[in-house]
Order: sequence, then structure tokens, then C-alpha cells
Amino acid sequence: MKKKLALLIAMTISATVLLAGCGTKANADKSSASNGTFKIGLEAGYAPFNWTQKDDSNGAVKIDGSSEYAGGYDIEIAKKIAKDLGKDLVVVKTEWDGLVPALTSGKIDAIIAGMSPTAERKKTIDFSDNYYKSNLVMVVKKGGKYENATSIQDFKGAKVTAQLNTFHYSVIDQIQGVQKQPAMDNFPAMRVALESGIIDGYVSERPEGVSAETANSKYKMVEFKTGFTTSDDDTAIAVGVAKGSDLTSKINKTLAGISEEQRKTIMDTAIKNQPAAK
Repeated sequence: MKKKLALLIAMTISATVLLAGCGTKANADKSSASNGTFKIGLEAGYAPFNWTQKDDSNGAVKIDGSSEYAGGYDIEIAKKIAKDLGKDLVVVKTEWDGLVPALTSGKIDAIIAGMSPTAERKKTIDFSDNYYKSNLVMVVKKGGKYENATSIQDFKGAKVTAQLNTFHYSVIDQIQGVQKQPAMDNFPAMRVALESGIIDGYVSERPEGVSAETANSKYKMVEFKTGFTTSDDDTAIAVGVAKGSDLTSKINKTLAGISEEQRKTIMDTAIKNQPAAK
């Protein structure tokens, strides 16, 4: 009986030590993972800056908590930043309106999502140096009434929209007599609305316009001789970080090492690799 009791005590002690050891390792792993990752937020729905795909082809990165992957220009820039930081890149798919809250709450470390460093956003978060700059265009139906527009004023009477909570939507007011439609959540929704005739056009940046007409022959990108009036910050793209973050200088160092020619090549490749529009 004593031997059995002694054996039981010994087994209990061993189990306790083992569990304690597992707990310590789990905590250490969790801490290590936390310190060893660079978590970025993006929509994964704004080609060619970012999109969602089914596999890791063309350098796509797995979306956290999903079986899908994210690819695009933003992902390629993020990979370079993560490498220089010595951290593993983690992609957190986030709706546009949720990106800034996700950053300020610490859910993500940075926003790399084709976001412009507007004055309004700078009130809440900081931004890196620019990693892309582009002009505004209008995406319309190929063969339609507005295909050959050369001025934004050619869209008088047209039903036009843009993405919710972007400066793209505010510039529509510069078109005299336009029928400004409710803003939409994302670009896939706008493309569907355009194809179905709900809208006559939507405002976007040039890379998205090129992407739209490359992905679907029914779309046409209109570039203007007399276009929208914008500020430099409106048409630039930068990395969003938390106020006072020490990541800013580190990210700027990486961006400074990417030449304009390299950026053009990365963007051209992203446009070529984007998934076809459904």
C-alpha cells in the first residue's frame, strides 16, 4: 500500500512538473511569436495594391486565420519591410473602415493598404514616407457614353461613386451637375455596380483603373486632360503606423532602398499577376 501511495505521489509530482513546463514553453512561444511578427492590415480587395487568392502563387502570403492568401503591390512592399525588420510577415485581412481602429488598438502593427496620408488621417495615426504616387482616373463601361471623356466635366449628369471614407468620394463634388451616388464599401462592389448599370463610373487611382480594364474587357479607364484637383498627400500612398511609433524610421529606411524603377516593376508585375475579375 505504501509503495502504491509513493508511486501515486511521484506520478502526481511528475505530471505537475510536466504541465508547468508545458505552460512555460507555451507562454515563451507566445511571447516569441508576438515579438517576432510584423502584422499588417489590408482589405485584400483593392487590386493591384492588394487582393485575395486561393494559393501562394506569385509570392502571395497566407491571410491570418484563413485558408486564403493575399497578393499584390502592398504585399511585396510589406515583405521587404518585414525582412529588414527581421520579423515574420502576418497579414490580417481587415475591412477598410476597420483599418485605423485595428492599428490604434494594437491589433496590427501597420496599415499597408494603398492608403493615402491625408491630413484627416494624420490626426489619428502617423505615416511613413510615400511608397507610391498616382493620379486619379474614372473607370467606366467600355463602349459606353463616357468612354472618350477627356475632362471630369464630361461627367455632368453621370451617376458616379467612389469608396466610402476616401478622398476619392469627396472629389466627385468637383464635377458640375454630377449625380453623386452613395459611397460603396469596396472596389469589387463598384465593379459589379458599373457592369450592371447602377452607376456610370467610379473614381479610383490609376493602378486600380489599369487593373480593372486588364481584368475585365468590359471596363475602360478614363485618364483626364482636365482632371481632379488634389493635394500631393491625396494621391500618394504610405504606410500607416501608430502615433509616435519607432517603426516609422525603420520603414522609411527600407522604402528609401527601393528605387522608382523597382517600384514600377513591382506594380507592373502586380497588375500582370492579379486574379481575373469575376
